[in-house]
Amino acid sequence: MRPEEGVGEFYDPERFVALALNSNSQGTSISFNEPTLLYEWSLDVFTIAREKGLYNTFVTNGYMTEAALQGLIQSGLDGMNFDLKGDGEVYRDILKADIENVWRNMMVASGAGVHIEITTLIIPGINDNEKMISALAQRITQDLGPDIPWHLTRYSPAYEYSRPPIPVSDLVGLHTRARDSGLNFVYLGNVPDHPLENTFCPGCGRVVIRRTDYKIENYLL
Repeated sequence: MRPEEGVGEFYDPERFVALALNSNSQGTSISFNEPTLLYEWSLDVFTIAREKGLYNTFVTNGYMTEAALQGLIQSGLDGMNFDLKGDGEVYRDILKADIENVWRNMMVASGAGVHIEITTLIIPGINDNEKMISALAQRITQDLGPDIPWHLTRYSPAYEYSRPPIPVSDLVGLHTRARDSGLNFVYLGNVPDHPLENTFCPGCGRVVIRRTDYKIENYLL
């Protein structure tokens, strides 16, 4: 959708942080569209928010330079959700990009103490291959650790892309593959009220955080 001049309203960083404080938010999250496009604005937001005691998060495709990432960290970045689109072939053939840039940034951020989560939008025919999911899970475990949360999110057709979404049963199968490949905390997304939205203790298997959509119903830690 083409933006129409005069429809949007600009929030400078000071006003944005004031809005967060006035709404009793615990922190900021910059997302939609790719937040790297708001890079300089993000630096200012993070600096002011950190001074006010808020945390700062970034929901991103992870495709920025290492210098840009370091700038975010130094300005007060606390957490990142990386959109991992698939394996190296998906990045090369479809996105015309290099997946190693994303892996590098995940490892740099994690090494700097930033909380890392990963989301993969599962699109049939693109990245729903069990071998691909297993390989990605193994690399997450190896490079970042077994406790990194990975969200396998169900795609829905929109705009000009009409391919049907993956059956929930197949998505559950990919979840099993990811868990079997070494990850302790794998979640399903865009499947409302599914039990795999919950957090399970990797030791005993009990539910320790029960969720419904974006709401926490029980917090048993």
